[in-house]
Amino acid sequence: MVLSTWDWLIIISFFVLSLAIGIIVSKKSGQSAKNFFLSGRNMSWWLLGISMVATTFAADTPGLVAGIVRNDGVYGNWIWWSFLLTGMLTVFFYAKLWRKSEISTDLEFYELRYSGKSAAFLRGFRALYLGVFFNIVIMATVCLAAIKIGHVMFNFSAVESLVISCSVTVLYSMLGGLKGVIITDFVQFAIAITGSIWATIYIVNIPEIGGLENLLASAEIQGKTSIFPDFSKPEIYIPLLIIPLAVQWWSVWYPGAEPGGGGYIVQRMLAAKNTKHATLATLLFTVVHYAVRPWPWIVIGLASLIIFPDLASLAVAFPDLSENFIKNDLAYAAMLSYLPSGLLGLVVTSLIAAFMSTISTHLNWGSSYVVNDFFVRFLKPNATEFQKVLTGRLSTLLMMVCAALLALVLDEARDAFNLLLQIGAGTGLLFILRWFWYKINPYSEIAAMLSSFIIAVLFFVGKKQNWWQLESHIELVIGVLITTIIWVTVSFCTRPTDEKTLRKFENKVFDQGDKFHNFKYKILGFVFGISGVYSALFATGYFIYKNFMLSVIATSISVISIGIIIKFRKKILS
Repeated sequence: MVLSTWDWLIIISFFVLSLAIGIIVSKKSGQSAKNFFLSGRNMSWWLLGISMVATTFAADTPGLVAGIVRNDGVYGNWIWWSFLLTGMLTVFFYAKLWRKSEISTDLEFYELRYSGKSAAFLRGFRALYLGVFFNIVIMATVCLAAIKIGHVMFNFSAVESLVISCSVTVLYSMLGGLKGVIITDFVQFAIAITGSIWATIYIVNIPEIGGLENLLASAEIQGKTSIFPDFSKPEIYIPLLIIPLAVQWWSVWYPGAEPGGGGYIVQRMLAAKNTKHATLATLLFTVVHYAVRPWPWIVIGLASLIIFPDLASLAVAFPDLSENFIKNDLAYAAMLSYLPSGLLGLVVTSLIAAFMSTISTHLNWGSSYVVNDFFVRFLKPNATEFQKVLTGRLSTLLMMVCAALLALVLDEARDAFNLLLQIGAGTGLLFILRWFWYKINPYSEIAAMLSSFIIAVLFFVGKKQNWWQLESHIELVIGVLITTIIWVTVSFCTRPTDEKTLRKFENKVFDQGDKFHNFKYKILGFVFGISGVYSALFATGYFIYKNFMLSVIATSISVISIGIIIKFRKKILS
């Protein structure tokens, strides 16, 4: 593939713009840790919501979705569509609570909700476990996508792809802090969504595909287009639909879809002007993430089955690429090789934008843990603002280097996705209940974290060593069951947090002791939020499939659901 002068001009202009934003906001961001990590707590909901969306639109996400479609069909996406329930739970019940807490990171919650040395240990340990180890694993999966895209688009080696893609990202992340990340996220998302939609339209109409009607009629994708799995085949619908909707959404901790909120989603809630902006930002993110973005990636995944029907055809197309990287998630980048000059530059830029928005957020989020929840809390409580910002910038650089090195030993995005799900299996219910079930204490959290991690490692190593070959959904259910039993048992066997700390916590986050004001209306918002977004998702799919009757029905359900939420919005969001 050869990029024209126009393609390179688009790509280089984007790099320059991203660096310029980081430089422009660097002075104010560097004034204090609050500015560097929370942008002064004055951000508007629409900027924060789009930033959340941009962060979850990683360079590996289109490849992940295309790989799922190639492996399982469109209905395979229920493995992540099910997290819509998690998102709506956070919107209507927890977003307001996070903003009212006035903490700096979600890990600071531990010493607001719990007390004693166990709470302090939990905060410090999670700072390194999530902010460094877990965070580096996530970023490595995104860097893996950069390696594959770099080879397909530019014939770069893995090291060349990582050096180029990571250097600009880490520079503006170190300079601009969260404000720089959020502003560039807005630009990056606009480019990324435009590029993905435009590329899909063009690819569907290339001669090899022959338009949407030919695509849908082709033998290669038959059985792959259905939104729901075949309900006559329990071996398909149980792991791909029932388990995600019945178990996964409430029981699993996964970055960007934490039950009750967490990580960089909470970081943006905490940066909002007030509780209303925090709630609306999370709602905007949830709607766009599930209802707006998926179909361009799905359609390209389907189209790839015509041109690259199997892994062997991908290997033939890219003979210089290591066989370890020849997986189904490579198909998305492979399809982009059919784009013309100009559009190719825009789409490559959109993928770079997706990569940078995700990596920059994870760098800022991870360094906020390192600084606020480890360095200042345990090593240097009297650190100056300069020392805090400097530590944040240095930790940003080191995490980027470690993530790039780890990416060199990964194979496929789906493997990492399943591993992360397993590591978080069984901890989700604890994060939902800890706000109001006061038997939960630091030991409950430690037990949940350690047991889920040990179980995930045992399953991972066992599968690699051929000790056993359990299906991923069976491993998930076993992990959830064992971990939940362990942390619930520990909760009953250990002493709860002292009454004084609990009363202080209640007064801080709840309205006059009312844990969930207008509870029945929040349930109403939760239910109709789910139906509205799912219906919009289905309506788009059925429209693409030219099933206009089902598209109209789904659209009507979505509009009615939105109307109900708007009608009762004051009570739902109060």
